[in-house]
Amino acid sequence: MLSKPILRLPQCLGFAAAILLILPASSVAKHADKSHETKAALPANAPAVLWRDPGDIASRNLYYGPGGENDAPHTTYTFEKEDLNGTNPKFDVRDENGVKWRVKMGVEARPEVVATRLVWAVGYYANEDYFLSEMHVENMPHLKRGQNLVGPDGTVHNVRLKRYLKDEKKIGDWQWRDNPFERQRELNGLRVMMALMNNWDLKDSNNAVYQEGKKDVSNAELRYEVSDLGASFGTTGLNWSQSRCKGNLKSYEHSNFVRKVTPEYVDLTVPSRPALVFMFFRPGEFKRRMDLRWIGKDIPRSDARWIGGLLAQLSAQQLRDAFRAAGYSAEEVEAFAEVVQERIAELNKL
Repeated sequence: MLSKPILRLPQCLGFAAAILLILPASSVAKHADKSHETKAALPANAPAVLWRDPGDIASRNLYYGPGGENDAPHTTYTFEKEDLNGTNPKFDVRDENGVKWRVKMGVEARPEVVATRLVWAVGYYANEDYFLSEMHVENMPHLKRGQNLVGPDGTVHNVRLKRYLKDEKKIGDWQWRDNPFERQRELNGLRVMMALMNNWDLKDSNNAVYQEGKKDVSNAELRYEVSDLGASFGTTGLNWSQSRCKGNLKSYEHSNFVRKVTPEYVDLTVPSRPALVFMFFRPGEFKRRMDLRWIGKDIPRSDARWIGGLLAQLSAQQLRDAFRAAGYSAEEVEAFAEVVQERIAELNKL
């Protein structure tokens, strides 16, 4: 009896590629349209800011981060509402002083706290994030997502708290390909920061434009930032295992940082191609992630050295403080900080 023909891997890849070519682009187009609508809604004459001179970087407190010690959470919390957006379970609480916080549970809590501190340390804007190993929430309902992470008395463990600022209003999202900082050193430096931290989830919806300090939008300064940094310190790209691709020391240690160096440009590894399994089971997601790989490519070497020079002003203790703030063990703190130091050294050798 003749055996059935076996579909070889190249044939599989060719078939998957054909699927990608005929996939409807509705979801991508929908997101692009949303971004253009956001851009149109922004005041034409409003000053846009991505980066500010951080001053004395060596004096910045990376344990408490952009919010500082005074704003750190240390009170009681009452549940307000659940947020069903994004991939990680989240909900809002209000403390006894009336301050509103967004609580994120799951694998992104720790790496996001570290990432906000590193980008803030070198002059980029970041949310006021803090990590709590344990918090008790009054009036906690049954959550639609993450209920398995909530104790019977409303206690949750290992969470990130993002402080809501009274004088801050989110205006919309911004696009990596279309923004006021195109070709500028500061934007290229931000691209390098994403690769240094292995933050591979660089879809535009993770970028935010905030109006800060003004009630009148027409006169407001617009602050641009990467507002979701949770997919950091793991793999260089989307992986089927969430535990490997976010806040995973082994993945971070064994990943490469610099892919290629030419006389004028440097290519970094983040964001990399998603795991091949997505080509077959989630081809639309695979294609969208492939379209993001340009963010880590063709970065002027002079801009990479510029951000490397800022990072080099951070001490080993400051780097350790950033990871300590996220509740990592002493051994993990040392190992994570060592990888970051090695990557900073790579930038300064370009």
